[in-house]
Amino acid sequence: MKALIAAALLATAAPVAAQQAPAPAPAPAPSPAPTKPRRLIVAISVDQFSADLFAQYRNHFTGGFARLLTGAVFPSGYQSHAATETCPGHSTILTGMRPAHTGIIANNWIDQRTGRVDKNVYCSEDEAVPGSDHNAYTVSDRHLKVATLGEMMKAARPATRVVSVAGKDRAAVMMGGHKVDELWWWDGKTFTTYAGRAEPAVVTRAKAATAALIARPQAALPLPAFCAGLSLPIAVGDQMLGTGRFERAAGDVKQFRYSPPFDAAVFALAAGLIQDMKLGQGAATDIIAIGASATDYIGHANGTQGSEMCIQMAQLDATLGSFFDRLDSWDVDYEVVLTADHGAHDMTERQQQRAMPMEAHVPVALKADAMSAAVGGALGIAGPVLVSAESKTGFDSDVYLARTLTPAQRPRVLAEAIKLYAADPRVEAVLTATQIAATPMPTTPPETWTLLERARASFDPERSGDLLVLLKPRVTSVVSPGKTYVETHGSPWDYDRRVPILFWRKGMAGFEQPLSVETVDIVPTLAATIGLPVKGLDGRCLDLDPGAGDTCAM
Repeated sequence: MKALIAAALLATAAPVAAQQAPAPAPAPAPSPAPTKPRRLIVAISVDQFSADLFAQYRNHFTGGFARLLTGAVFPSGYQSHAATETCPGHSTILTGMRPAHTGIIANNWIDQRTGRVDKNVYCSEDEAVPGSDHNAYTVSDRHLKVATLGEMMKAARPATRVVSVAGKDRAAVMMGGHKVDELWWWDGKTFTTYAGRAEPAVVTRAKAATAALIARPQAALPLPAFCAGLSLPIAVGDQMLGTGRFERAAGDVKQFRYSPPFDAAVFALAAGLIQDMKLGQGAATDIIAIGASATDYIGHANGTQGSEMCIQMAQLDATLGSFFDRLDSWDVDYEVVLTADHGAHDMTERQQQRAMPMEAHVPVALKADAMSAAVGGALGIAGPVLVSAESKTGFDSDVYLARTLTPAQRPRVLAEAIKLYAADPRVEAVLTATQIAATPMPTTPPETWTLLERARASFDPERSGDLLVLLKPRVTSVVSPGKTYVETHGSPWDYDRRVPILFWRKGMAGFEQPLSVETVDIVPTLAATIGLPVKGLDGRCLDLDPGAGDTCAM
């Protein structure tokens, strides 16, 4: 396993030109989709891998992505809800349910009923743990209200093994679910799991190999020729970005997370668990979920249109290729789905230079604490009247009326807040919880949904705000860019909603369907390939046979 991790990590640091030398394998000859159930499902989420990034780089892929392009390609997949954040997005991928049903309406929300002082609740924490807060928390699956595909498989066939590995705890938890055999995430320093669980030897070796890699300095990664035109400096506050190549000092664990080798470590651990547990070789089909988080960290820190993201795309392509080659060498009978939890929008400063002068940062005056003061002052009500889960440098769309308000004060505060938010030219819509709850769940193609319908798809009456404040297109929720936070997502607009969805299995005849589908369609589609009946989901089965056959027929 140690050699495997080293090989996977070194692959990402090798010159991209060398990785691109072998010609991609030819596409398989057209044939009916294989009907024999695969023994292992590999579900991959690439955090912040937007449909725009996929379109930008797909012609440059020669590794793992090139393989996936020979399968069933849905370039216009949708995380169709309004709350395009990491936790809600991951909660849809392997449940077949939208956030309105998974209960994961944001990365963080406010629960004024919780017994602790900190009312800000993180999506994958147990806030009942004494002494916890939303930054220092105990990881838990308690907030996920529905079952994952792995749980459905295990319920039908108890011999199924369910494994989840990710660069973020929320990705591992939301894709793994409540009944996992192994669940590992990066905690900022090393891979970890739930307290009290045994650590397999393969994980110990993976942690040691990753620590050894971090202890060594990282030289600048090579710049592929197709990235040269994107390597242009841009000033963002007191930073100069756009030409980075991931140099890293020895022992800099934080910068490791913001670099391509971070993904390689995740995939190496996943491969080690597959080998050690003999996934895909048991009595029932197994499933492993893999969350690759580096693209998101790199995007937030550098934007999407510089050398940094271009190198990341090339390196991730190579990492995926090495991972699939390793599975092939073990003769594992597997199928793959790859998608993303959300898209993203490049940094405002670069967008303004590139024909988008209307790009803007959200003003401080729209943050909940400032708006609370304005509303309270206008009405003569002391104390906070509005609260939200927003960070110091960001804006959060869910706004809650303070629980301390009297019944008579609540409608007055609500009306005044709506008036002040709606008066700002950077606000597109101010929706109330009552309006959203009264909206039927949409049934039309996701690109046709109204803002109310997008909001409905990620609305939970127990957790969502009293108001949902949606910014206009091309207004970022970043108030002021800072180190590691110059770009973000979370809007209801299609640049944050659209993601690719790619299915691949050996021997299948590939095709491309440009019309829209949703990430909630993944579970019924995969379930059909292994003969597992599923009912009551938000998604529908996608037929992966390009001809007269039907992979959804059971």
